[in-house]
Amino acid sequence: MAELTPGDDAPRFSLPADGGGKVRLTDLRGKIVVLFFYPQDDTETCTAEAIDFSRLDAEFKEAGAVVIGVSPDSPKKHEKFKSKHGLAMPLVADEAREAIEAYGVWAEKTMFGRKYMGVVRSTFLIDRAGKIAAIWRKVRVPDHANEVLAAAKRL
Repeated sequence: MAELTPGDDAPRFSLPADGGGKVRLTDLRGKIVVLFFYPQDDTETCTAEAIDFSRLDAEFKEAGAVVIGVSPDSPKKHEKFKSKHGLAMPLVADEAREAIEAYGVWAEKTMFGRKYMGVVRSTFLIDRAGKIAAIWRKVRVPDHANEVLAAAKRL
């Protein structure tokens, strides 16, 4: 499958969210969507990223943007993570890696010399028409949420 690039249609998904219900990309048409893919709930870097996006929740809303976190963790694990850190955004459970693979963020990673498959921390900014406006791959967390917010404000 070809790697997604800005201007492509954002792959659709319908996935369970923390607290019940589903998040469907088609239901968000007309809004700016920030999809941030992260490897795992409650790890140091993933927590820092989620807290940064959550801290800017009001500003994202003011820009007309909805922020959604996506990882392969279960809805129950998401609920604990969200509650523990007071996170504002919905967290979507992609246990079957439907969206993770559609967005091309499931890849080989290396840690301490060991190779394994996992989620590559990535963020996709989707415009009101459902097209990908910007992509950040292999995200470095410091100041990332601010950079995404600035891009969302330009849409």
